[in-house]
Amino acid sequence: MLFLLCGLLCVCALGGGQLPSGQADDGKRYICRAVPLSGDSSCPVTLLPELNAGSQEEELRNTVMQLRETILQQKETIAKQIGTINELTTKLSLCASTDDRKYDKGASWGKEKQNTMGDVPRDPNDSIDSLGKTMQGLKDRLENLEQQHLRANISGASFPSELRDLLQRRLRELEKQLLKKVSSLEEEKSMLSNATAAYRLKTESTLSALVDRISELEKGGGDFKSPEQFKLCLPQRTNYLYGRITKSLPEMYAFTLCMWIKSSASPGIGTPFSYGVPGQANEIVLIEWGNNPIELLINDKVAQLPLEVRDGRWHHICISWTTRDGQWDAYQDGKKLGTGDNLAAWHPIKPGGVIILGQEQDVVGGRFDAGQAFVGELSQVNIWDRVLKPVEVQSMANCSAYVPGNVISWLASNVEVFGRGAFKRPLEVCEERLPNA
Repeated sequence: MLFLLCGLLCVCALGGGQLPSGQADDGKRYICRAVPLSGDSSCPVTLLPELNAGSQEEELRNTVMQLRETILQQKETIAKQIGTINELTTKLSLCASTDDRKYDKGASWGKEKQNTMGDVPRDPNDSIDSLGKTMQGLKDRLENLEQQHLRANISGASFPSELRDLLQRRLRELEKQLLKKVSSLEEEKSMLSNATAAYRLKTESTLSALVDRISELEKGGGDFKSPEQFKLCLPQRTNYLYGRITKSLPEMYAFTLCMWIKSSASPGIGTPFSYGVPGQANEIVLIEWGNNPIELLINDKVAQLPLEVRDGRWHHICISWTTRDGQWDAYQDGKKLGTGDNLAAWHPIKPGGVIILGQEQDVVGGRFDAGQAFVGELSQVNIWDRVLKPVEVQSMANCSAYVPGNVISWLASNVEVFGRGAFKRPLEVCEERLPNA
């Protein structure tokens, strides 16, 4: 029954809404709806609001203008960001081209050195400051872009996240390049400093040796033909005959000890050379006692050397050692007879000690034992702070050259003699000292 009543009401409303023929449209429209039985039985009609064409056109025009302004702002922001990206890309290209030119495979090390005063900055800190200023400028520009991003968000414009990510990636790449460049400059500075210090020390040592030799030549060398042409004679096995080198050793990470030696003592020739420092009397010792072979002691560590010199004839011996792996080599009469390693590895030779010729030190500079004393003759005891090449050792052993040590050189003024019976005598010419002479 309810549905039938609703249908009748709708038919009534629709029928009443039709216009008679020839009647003008007044712009009104009608709708109908179902009402409950307990409600008003009349057909309520809701009028649609009248549309004003002029106001609608004005509203559309304002919307279009706002959209146009927003698009122009976005274009301006994008243009600025593209300019920044192009500038960053150009700087990265310049950095890459600079590295390519510096490390070009076709370039040689010699060519790079031709104009070092113009290519390399005088102070690496200037390059670091310049790169730091460039980096700070890029960071300031990124902050400006972030502020523009905030202003764009406030005004309703959207900031492209892809551009922001690209800028951040480029900034991180520039930071990595800056850190790499700084690290490279620091390494080059450290290497140059170390090389300069080592060269200065080597030059000073060489000049010192030359000054000593010139001084001896000016003095005339006493009773000897030249300052190095003398020998130390220790004819008896006692604890009071010995020679002492007036100079000490610096800290060394390698050395070569060479000498001419002559002995027929038995059993064992004793201790031709010893170097003691405070806290370690056996810093460097060359000793043969009893029927044992000649031994080399470094920091009280022992290596046996395959040398035989107890035949009463002159022999030229050299012992070289380096702290790297404790590598050592032993030469006799210009020939390498033995080699080994792990002898006081990584131990530096300590400075400021005492060098004694002919005695073994139980304390620095004293407390000698007659049973370990050297009996025989010594000459041209020289020490270098490096490992000599085999050809250098051979040239001294066959009398083709004489090379004084750059740390300790054999000079009459550098050797003091102690004990009655020990003395210095003129040395035979080199050819007479050869084993086959």
